[in-house]
Amino acid sequence: MKYVDFRKFTDEHGAQPIYLFEGEEVYFREKGEQLLKTRFVAEPTLDFASFDGTALKGDKISALIEAVNCFPFISEKRMIKVTEFYPTEKEYETYLKKLFDDPPVSSMLVIVNSGKGKAGTAALAKLKTVTAVDCGRSDEETIKKWIYLTMKKAGIYADGVTCSLLCAYCNYDMARVAKETEKLTVYCGAIKAERLTDEMVKENVYPESEYKIYELTDAISRKNYAEFIRIMQDFTQKNMDAVSLLSMIGSYFKTLQNVSAMRGSDAQVAAELGVKEFVVKKNRGVAAKFEKGELFHYYRCIYEAISALKCGELTPAAALKTVTARIFFGNL
Repeated sequence: MKYVDFRKFTDEHGAQPIYLFEGEEVYFREKGEQLLKTRFVAEPTLDFASFDGTALKGDKISALIEAVNCFPFISEKRMIKVTEFYPTEKEYETYLKKLFDDPPVSSMLVIVNSGKGKAGTAALAKLKTVTAVDCGRSDEETIKKWIYLTMKKAGIYADGVTCSLLCAYCNYDMARVAKETEKLTVYCGAIKAERLTDEMVKENVYPESEYKIYELTDAISRKNYAEFIRIMQDFTQKNMDAVSLLSMIGSYFKTLQNVSAMRGSDAQVAAELGVKEFVVKKNRGVAAKFEKGELFHYYRCIYEAISALKCGELTPAAALKTVTARIFFGNL
């Protein structure tokens, strides 16, 4: 199951004997462990133990099994956590099969892994007694659903458009999404608002630089000089120097140029570039706003300005002004 469904699953089914939190999203892994510990372990000093999975090789796995088989002292469940635990198929058959076939009802074994393990490791997620929770990097829909459910739990309604805006402002970083959602929940409570609006997000959440670059590029595509200058000033007020700003804009135009030139579906291009599908979809949407040849022209303008800056022909401020002039007042 996806992590966003985990809380509801726990509400409905209670404690399970074995959990596997698997994926690169640290926020989800930590919150999953915290939820189980809060709900089922009344006295962590007595009924919680932690193991480093990288140290559990061969017969050392027996220490983990013994810990799981111990009864809780005070709590409803004894919780045993093991991180980065990737037993081989042989180790599973030799040491773990009996435990996983018939786990004790008085304990919870919680495995927390950042990846799926190499070839030859036991496929723990497929075992019947294992509750597997996908903690992989989330797509936009998953994060939007998480925001919606979190706000709903606090008695606040947030529609899909507003949730999407918050996602974009946080650059789909789950840790920051969680922080800003908590802040907005408190804000709505303070003003007794029952609905989260776009205006509230814009007022209380500062966009990540990646989103500001998206806004900047959109202003260029619409030939909106005033909006472009406003965003550029916003960047400089946040202590971003001209060189860094030019490099960031140039890198984004290069990405747009590459994505627009690549053939294949969003999923195929995403797999080739090693990024999420929704990132390709969004970048292709931005690229489509430009006329043929514009993306390359703008990238070339920025590249030439950076080259002139490095050669000492232009100061950083002059390079930035040159790029602005060529983008808005030059010819293709």
